[in-house]
Amino acid sequence: MPAEEIVLNAAEARVLGSLMEKEAMTPEYYPLSLNALKNACNQRSNREPLMDLSEDEVQQALNKLEELGLAGPARGSEGRVAKYEHRLGEAFNFSRAETALVCVLLLRGPQTPGELRQRAERIYSFGEIADVLAGLQKLAERTPSLAAALPRQPGTKELRYAQLLSGSGPVESLAAEPTRSRSAEPDERVERLEAELAELRAEVAALRERIDRLTA
Repeated sequence: MPAEEIVLNAAEARVLGSLMEKEAMTPEYYPLSLNALKNACNQRSNREPLMDLSEDEVQQALNKLEELGLAGPARGSEGRVAKYEHRLGEAFNFSRAETALVCVLLLRGPQTPGELRQRAERIYSFGEIADVLAGLQKLAERTPSLAAALPRQPGTKELRYAQLLSGSGPVESLAAEPTRSRSAEPDERVERLEAELAELRAEVAALRERIDRLTA
C-alpha cells in the first residue's frame, strides 16, 4: 500500500513501535505472542502516553497493520500460540538509524534531537546530534515524507520532530527547510557541554574534599 495512504491511530502506532523495539532489544523473544505484545504496548517505561490496551484492541490494531502491509503473523513460526512481527523492512527498507528514530517516535511521540539521541541509543548509537538530524532528514526526504519538525513552541529553544505515519498534522517540512531543521544543533551542543562541565566541577570538588581530609 502506498505510504501516503497510511494513517495510524494511537493503538496501531503503539503496536508497531512495540514490535520494532522488541525485535531490536530482545530478539530471542521475537516475534511476539498476542499477550506479550499487549504487555509491551502497556509497559510503564519508555512509553508516552501510557496506555492500557486490551488483547482485543491489540488484535484490531494488528489486523489493520496487516492490511497496510506493516505487520502480521510471523512467517515460518511454529507452535500453537500465534506470534506476530512487523514488516517495515519490506515496506520501507529503513537503515538502522531510520529504524531507531521511527521506533522511538512511534513509542514516545514528538521529541527533540537530544531526546531522540538518548532514547534511541538502545537500538542505534548516534555519535552526535548532527547524526540524528541527518537521519530525520532522510526520513523527511522520502516520498511521501515520514518525519517533520513541529512548529516551535512559545518559550522553547529546540524544535521537536514527529513521525508522519500517524498523519501530518501541524508540521513543517524538513526537506523544504533543511537549514532551519539544523538550528537546534548548537543548543544541543551547548547543553551537552554544560552538563559535562557540571560533572567535571563536581568531580574536582569531590577530589578537593578528599585532599582536605587527608591533609587535615
